Amino acid sequence: MHPTLPPPFIRQMKALLGTDWPLLEAALQTPPPVSIRLNPKKTLNNGHWTLDIGHSRSAVPWHPNGIYLPERPVFTLDPTFHAGAYYVQEASSMFVYEALRQTVDFSKPLKVLDLCAAPGGKSTLMADMMTPESLLISNETIRPRTASLRENLERWGNPNVAVTSGEVEEFAQMEDWFDVVLADAPCSGEGLFRKDPDAMREWSLPQVEFCAARQRRILAAAVQTLKPGGILLFSTCTYNAQENDGNATWLAQNFDIDPIKLEIPETWGIVRTAGGGYQFYPHRVQGEGFFLSVFRKKEGDAKKHTPAAMYKSIKPLPKNLIPAAAVWLSPELEARFFLTPSGDVLALPALLEPDFLLLDKFLKTKWFGVNIGEFKGKDFIPSHALALSIWACSKLPAVDLSREQALLFLKKETFDPPPGTPLGWALARFEGLNLGWLKILPNRLNNYLPQERRIRMAIY
Repeated sequence: MHPTLPPPFIRQMKALLGTDWPLLEAALQTPPPVSIRLNPKKTLNNGHWTLDIGHSRSAVPWHPNGIYLPERPVFTLDPTFHAGAYYVQEASSMFVYEALRQTVDFSKPLKVLDLCAAPGGKSTLMADMMTPESLLISNETIRPRTASLRENLERWGNPNVAVTSGEVEEFAQMEDWFDVVLADAPCSGEGLFRKDPDAMREWSLPQVEFCAARQRRILAAAVQTLKPGGILLFSTCTYNAQENDGNATWLAQNFDIDPIKLEIPETWGIVRTAGGGYQFYPHRVQGEGFFLSVFRKKEGDAKKHTPAAMYKSIKPLPKNLIPAAAVWLSPELEARFFLTPSGDVLALPALLEPDFLLLDKFLKTKWFGVNIGEFKGKDFIPSHALALSIWACSKLPAVDLSREQALLFLKKETFDPPPGTPLGWALARFEGLNLGWLKILPNRLNNYLPQERRIRMAIY
């Protein structure tokens, strides 16, 4: 049974919404909408989708690649999902795109920090907006949650990304360094009540107070990392004024930052709050509860940072091994190759190496660039991350799979390769999108999909 709304929450929302409260209450009894955001760097052959997003789709107003689906499909059984063709993202949170579009010049190289990033929806959204010369740092404080964050960013395929797991105080050392900081702060989750009954069960007024205090700690560090003139986005998935407008007002009163007003069409149904933020209510928009406010840090002199002279935990790949690693990447790329202590080969964008070195200087737990594989003796074993990366060489051998074969591959099962398939490494491909690696042998093929990525449900 769906839990009932907590009485203190009802009183809070009646005070906040007045006569609109019955409309929100009714909306919370309806199924949540389903929305996805397409990956502009991964297009399918002939635009053919296995999901029903053609004639039945409708557009998310505030994102050009956002799409509402008529119903929730089984995403696990769609090979294009595993290839990173789209991200299943709640529509309201896609508003980050519109806020950034109006306030940031993304034609310039930027350093962008997603401070509370897991599972990665907003990080992948911002990665789409950035130039290859820009760097995205996607951070998650809670270490176990970095696994899903890394997986989703790996699936999206961008190489100019660092995934980190640092406390906000670690980033405070990087004073005046970031052009954009997104603090999608942990909150009481009132905006998730419709799709997550556990959020309703766990909600309480003391929890609201705890979250508001934790958000102020995060926001103080976020402002410190932001360079003069930089943009700060503060967002939550909740409704109450204590966490939203209250903390937005606290920011403006205690730091050298100014709120920014956005130009929003009335037809979108977004409410501009008394504190200058933007509130999404499910009875007014086709989406869940969401709040966002935008600030610009005042101009001034920025602190200078000196990158470390060398990395602490990775070392350059021996020069004699570089040709064997580089052949797997697009030939026009300028990459630096490194070895991790566990033997993984990393490819980092050469232009961003000073930035990676600075991150390495201040942060303890981090994953840089693209893990492209490992050497076993003289043989190079390509990684799953390389298969999904937009850096993978387009001329690598590939096997085009039917939907049935693609699902068998994703279950980590075997099947007969098409006649005439050359021996050796080959990309398993569906509708032009890479799914992972196969190794074709004289009498069989080996499926190199990582065990933890395999489909566990029945595919028929």
